[in-house]
Amino acid sequence: MARLSVKKLWVYCFCFSALLFFLIVTLQVLVELGQFEKKKPHHSDLRGNKQEVDQLNLLKNLLNGIERLSDPGHQYPILVWWSPLTGEGSRLGGCGKNTCFFTIDKTYYDHTMTEGFLFYGTDFNIESLPFPRKPSHHWALFHEESPKNNYKLFHEPSITLFNHTATFSSHSHMPLTTQYLESVEVLKSHTYLVPLSKKNSRRQNLAPLVYVQSDCDPPSDRDSYVRELMKYIEVDSYGECLHNRDLPPPLKNPSAMDDRHFYGILAQYKFILSFENAVCDDYITEKFWRPLMLGVVPVYYGSPSIAKWLPSNKSAVLVNTFASPQDLAEYIKDLDQNDKKYEAYLEWKWTGEISNQMLLTTMKERNWGVQDISQDNYIDAFECMVCNRVWENLNRKKQGLVPRLWQAQANHLSCPAPKAFSLSHGPTRWSSVREVWKPSFEQSKKEARALRQLAERNANFTVEEFWKLVFKDQN
Repeated sequence: MARLSVKKLWVYCFCFSALLFFLIVTLQVLVELGQFEKKKPHHSDLRGNKQEVDQLNLLKNLLNGIERLSDPGHQYPILVWWSPLTGEGSRLGGCGKNTCFFTIDKTYYDHTMTEGFLFYGTDFNIESLPFPRKPSHHWALFHEESPKNNYKLFHEPSITLFNHTATFSSHSHMPLTTQYLESVEVLKSHTYLVPLSKKNSRRQNLAPLVYVQSDCDPPSDRDSYVRELMKYIEVDSYGECLHNRDLPPPLKNPSAMDDRHFYGILAQYKFILSFENAVCDDYITEKFWRPLMLGVVPVYYGSPSIAKWLPSNKSAVLVNTFASPQDLAEYIKDLDQNDKKYEAYLEWKWTGEISNQMLLTTMKERNWGVQDISQDNYIDAFECMVCNRVWENLNRKKQGLVPRLWQAQANHLSCPAPKAFSLSHGPTRWSSVREVWKPSFEQSKKEARALRQLAERNANFTVEEFWKLVFKDQN
């Protein structure tokens, strides 16, 4: 009996030691993962460092197993990425004093602690949605892209299905309008600024305008306008669209668009044609911010609200203020030949004085960063916005108070129908807007109505049911 007791004691000691070792490993994994999470890059850059990504995935897979064993769903609200953005598995995320469990595992759909579902707009798919939807379930949409990526979400019947939004619109719950602007300091930087005297000397070999686009004939119909503009003024076009000039071989890869040598080429020009692929309020991309960063005057077409975001009143030439491409060409020629007039557009850059207080305030109050590992990225900020709102309602429920209801509005994600340029010399040889984008936009309105109708049934539906409703709407 004594030997048996000793054996039992050794077994107990061994089990205790194993448990202690397991807890130490778990703690180490959490620490390491936390360090990786703080360094998590912009989601488009996740493929950049394969070794770091492999290490991150290894740690996360180990943590996923640990989390499954301990089932954090019994302790923390669960938020399920129904259409994942980054592809990461499951993790506990700290959001100030609150913690939530984020996962892409859809089996958590009916877990008692599941409080909400997160959707990435570009990958939003009607084939499988989390129905039936409980009254307490939060739906949150993250969509930073233009409407060409998922037109049906850009209409009131569909966008109002969501409680929380993070979109390019300044009206959304978490505006991403400045998603392509790293900082005010970068905007004022002289790193790539070329003196006007050098720009003038290089005009012997360079056109006054440069155009770099490889996404041809998008909904904004930009190529039609630039094609017409080229009849009246010289334009160097390096991209696949309206191509007439080659980049050096090392810079021909699309991944080189953020290369300092590519920036150096663009910085030599006086003007950059900065045309968005869609015309929506607050949809402002690197096409606008990049020229300002480089010290080149953007000739801008896109967001109708762009005047609200200019560093100064005179920092960009706005295409919409000209009656025709010919009028714009004449204006650019005048600026090209008159140094004083041209320099007025870069005065803010040389002095480092940004007079737009709204822009300065927006950047100061922004709680996420761009390519800045000292700050959360906008995905983390979106997750925490939803997590903190979930906790707010849980706490209100404990206090016997009515939960807050957040609701997306039509202006949280909205764009007008695509419109082709009316050019005096008749239609262009390939009018993509008339032939593709306008019908696509019109059908997307029917898809939004069908989605709304099926969602209000609060039950699962098939793809066949969805398209039957869409085509019924067409009759």
